[in-house]
Amino acid sequence: MSMKVIEGDFRLESCKTAIVVSRWNSFITERLKEGAVEALKRHGISEDDITVVYCPGSFEIPLTARQLLETGSYDGIITLGTVIRGATAHFDYVSSAVTNGVARLNLDYGKPVIFGVLTTDTIEQAIERAGTKAGNKGEEAAMALLEMVSLGSRIR
Repeated sequence: MSMKVIEGDFRLESCKTAIVVSRWNSFITERLKEGAVEALKRHGISEDDITVVYCPGSFEIPLTARQLLETGSYDGIITLGTVIRGATAHFDYVSSAVTNGVARLNLDYGKPVIFGVLTTDTIEQAIERAGTKAGNKGEEAAMALLEMVSLGSRIR
């Protein structure tokens, strides 16, 4: 008897995708969005299947993603934001809230909600992750979405 292995890949005929983008720190989040959109298109996803939705900040990402999931129109959601540590506890509260909110949506809706929210100590670290030294985390989030949508269809 041989072991059965199930895994996803990046080849989908279509993938109705919503990308939730925080306007806060837009000089970073716009670069993340561009990376995500380019990765989706490069893997055959039509622009007609991509919806970009802007919300005020990272704290608002889970609610925005939930509202999109409730429409039933999307195979998955990519969430993009940037939370940069400051001198107060605000960073900890926002980071925790958005992380827990996105994680909960995955379980509550059974659809992939990909966490592409940067939580960095400095602006420089955020810039590095938005298309410079450390790659583009928006692109990585898009690739994770494609793989998870594919995996979900193979499990079902």
